[in-house]
Amino acid sequence: MRGMSQPQPPATTLPHHKLFAYELCLSLVKLVPLRVSRGAFAKVRIADAQLRAQARKSAASSALNCAEGAARQTRADKSRAYAIALCECCEACAAIEIAGALGACSASDVQAVVALGTRTKNILSRLVR
Repeated sequence: MRGMSQPQPPATTLPHHKLFAYELCLSLVKLVPLRVSRGAFAKVRIADAQLRAQARKSAASSALNCAEGAARQTRADKSRAYAIALCECCEACAAIEIAGALGACSASDVQAVVALGTRTKNILSRLVR
């Protein structure tokens, strides 16, 4: 049907889409690789498979808990979820730091993750009341 415009579906916005802390947690998830690959652009290289898996799991959990906190209704429930997200963020960073200490990750990669993790921690700390 020419000349008729198709109705656009309503934009869906979930509570965590409005949260800057979630964007930072998601950036941390994207920074930690699923596996070691040559020439991986903008990803941290972690040679130790167990630490890589732990860092990835913790980073994902941080983002998931951040999203959960955004959807919770009471202040106490929000605070609990954000506190867990904060702890998971710190755990992801610690896994990368340990990988660096063991020589399984470069110092520049550790520095990049710690910088992002610190920024994320600072934002999440303000959400924990």
